[in-house]
Amino acid sequence: MKNRVLSFGEVLWDAFGDGKKAGGAPMNVARHLVQQGVDVAFASSVGMDNSGDTLIAFLQKSGLYSPLIQRDDELPTCEVTVQLDENNQATYIIPEPVSWDSIRTTDVLIQAAKQAPAIVFGSLACRETATRETLLNLLDETHALKIFDVNLRPPHYTLSTIETLAASANVVKMNEEEANLLIGGSSSSLRDQINEFRSKYHNQTICVTRGENGAIVWHDHEFYESPGCPVKVGDSVGAGDAFLATFVAGLLNKHPMQTIVDKSCSVGAFVASQRGANPVYPPELLHSLAYI
Repeated sequence: MKNRVLSFGEVLWDAFGDGKKAGGAPMNVARHLVQQGVDVAFASSVGMDNSGDTLIAFLQKSGLYSPLIQRDDELPTCEVTVQLDENNQATYIIPEPVSWDSIRTTDVLIQAAKQAPAIVFGSLACRETATRETLLNLLDETHALKIFDVNLRPPHYTLSTIETLAASANVVKMNEEEANLLIGGSSSSLRDQINEFRSKYHNQTICVTRGENGAIVWHDHEFYESPGCPVKVGDSVGAGDAFLATFVAGLLNKHPMQTIVDKSCSVGAFVASQRGANPVYPPELLHSLAYI
């Protein structure tokens, strides 16, 4: 696990009316990092059931299976029911408790965290005490760059947990709706809201994605913006995860922040133009990322 970016959190099946697909934001981020040539380790838990067996086979095929994938003999593998409205906007019914609600602190997991240059984590997997305590243990044990992917899925979060994770992070990434919720939805500008957030949590980098309108980033006392890349949307599933993976790759390679923001928007837009969370990058997109 030496020098691998560690992505920590949920892996699950998204069950649509016509079938199911492997999902979970931390797993999607890990898959995009792999596509971009970043060495990555993924930590999660699945049940001792048929759904878990199939997920493990999927992770093996994706290059993400390791001793960091735990098996739980009491809690089931997570299967999320996805409901689409007439505008193809998704709502999610997430059962609990499930296997990733009880990710355990293990020696191999602590070693992976200690050796990782960066650790990516979200809020959904921290809804229950067991996994939340494991993550906080890892964050205490590592000098890695700590990257918090805010992923608010009502009712599966509390403000106190979000505040704890935000205060633990070097980098916070959220979308505009989440920023409005966390900063109070005031009438002040988004830049003012980001400054307010920064003054409270003292992060070194704050990124707010804005869908088709790109993103705005506060980093090292400066703001950076990208107007985004207009595309015909296939579906928006995984676009934010692709953005974050590209952002992480850029940070690790110490590229200029404006370049990182622009490239992250470009990859997010490509994924939004496709069906599914993990489309294969075309050669021209990979070529454009060669210096990230």
